[in-house]
Amino acid sequence: MKKIVLLLILAIVSISYGQDQKEQQSKMLDFVSKTGVIIKFEDYELPNIQESYGFAESKIRKIIAGNEAKYFLQISKSGKYDTKTASIAYEDLIETQKAFANLIEQSKNDLLTTADYMENKFITDDGFQVGYFVSKGKVTWYMKLEKYGSDNTVFIREFQIIDKAFQLGRDKVETLKSEQ
Repeated sequence: MKKIVLLLILAIVSISYGQDQKEQQSKMLDFVSKTGVIIKFEDYELPNIQESYGFAESKIRKIIAGNEAKYFLQISKSGKYDTKTASIAYEDLIETQKAFANLIEQSKNDLLTTADYMENKFITDDGFQVGYFVSKGKVTWYMKLEKYGSDNTVFIREFQIIDKAFQLGRDKVETLKSEQ
């Protein structure tokens, strides 16, 4: 009886672990994991994104798997030991831009908060975050490039910098799509 219960517990744990692993895989990893097709990467550099202390690199990565192409805005930050990169699928970039416009409007009211600290953010399906926090009457904008780990946050002084980076990425993708 104990063996049956133990086997049942192991089966449940392995099934739920497998589902967690599937949920953690990004849209980019799903696309490049295709088998039986040739996969090609093309990068198109965009202007650097000015951080509070340094800069983050940005580019559009076009991935072609067989006859299908997908586009990702990639934002990378070099850290002390490695580079953190967010890969935002084109369709998520459009949704992120809409949410970001909403965050900009909300930040104007949130600046008046009496709270000691307030945070407001948008998170994509792949875990990229963009938002701001209010502390001591000051708004600080940020982008968190990866779900896990440290040194993965880009702090930005003005929201216009993020807005411009998103728009340049979207414009480049739309130009590339029109050239097909």
